[in-house]
Amino acid sequence: MKKLKIGNVTLENNLILAPMAGVTDLPFRLLCKEQGVGLICMEMVSAKAIMYNNKNTESLLAIHDEERPVSLQLFGSDPEIISEMAKRIEDRNFAILDINMGCPVPKVVNNHEGSALMKNPTLAEKIVERTVKAISKPVTVKIRKGFDEQHTNAVEIAKAAEAAGASAVAVHGRTREQYYSGKADWDIIAKVKEAVRIPVIGNGDITDGESAAAMFEQTGCDAVMVGRAARGNPWIFREIITYLETGKKAPAPTMEEKRDVILRHAALQLEVKGEYIGIREMRKHLSWYTAGYPHSARLRQKINEMETMEQLIESVDSIFCI
Repeated sequence: MKKLKIGNVTLENNLILAPMAGVTDLPFRLLCKEQGVGLICMEMVSAKAIMYNNKNTESLLAIHDEERPVSLQLFGSDPEIISEMAKRIEDRNFAILDINMGCPVPKVVNNHEGSALMKNPTLAEKIVERTVKAISKPVTVKIRKGFDEQHTNAVEIAKAAEAAGASAVAVHGRTREQYYSGKADWDIIAKVKEAVRIPVIGNGDITDGESAAAMFEQTGCDAVMVGRAARGNPWIFREIITYLETGKKAPAPTMEEKRDVILRHAALQLEVKGEYIGIREMRKHLSWYTAGYPHSARLRQKINEMETMEQLIESVDSIFCI
């Protein structure tokens, strides 16, 4: 695996966990780190929420020493607020600050944030420029192919980000209108790579070692970012690393390994969030871990009725026939 330098930060490899709201919380990130991922990206955090000292934001900003290096992602649309909040939190334990210009969720887009910034290159550049000047840590940007197929301006936005001082750009090969449907356009990632000198991170449809290798080959990108394929599958990073280093597939996790990781994931959730919230958040993770299992509909119903760690352990033991 190749090392990757982003600003003054050197990553041990060029494999990155994508930021995913409701997924890449602290417990899940720790599990992915153990599987060898080079950079951990946190859930996106609202710059305005930091400014207003929102009580729920503090937990989103929590970072464990064992998961470093970490990229902390802010979203917003006001250059002054984003840059000032970046400065306010700069002494926290993250290595890279990322600015979200790719989130497709309506409540974010309708507030002129996330992928809505793709429609305003001038504002996007101003946000990056102000933030780069406000902090000494590297600033990166995550974008999409464009807002829709009629406005595929990833190259323009990437060049603007580079001109404003960004240290890297991550490109998801889908438009905002696509959300996560259809096939990711890797050609747009290749075009961005040709257009800028800063590292380009390819994102979209990385599901295993073969697809990661194909993206590197087809786009020339400097790193690959794994998103939804990591849900319920932190082992994907081990799989990709093995394939890129040896050309061979890594052994699939055993049933015992899956069970142990799920129970440790749950224990971490309880440690960080308490039993009430932790168990309820584990429901979706357990559904992802067991996707495709026999009798999955009945299994999901059982999972969604769990309320205690004891019930979770009982469910997991029954799933894995322990």
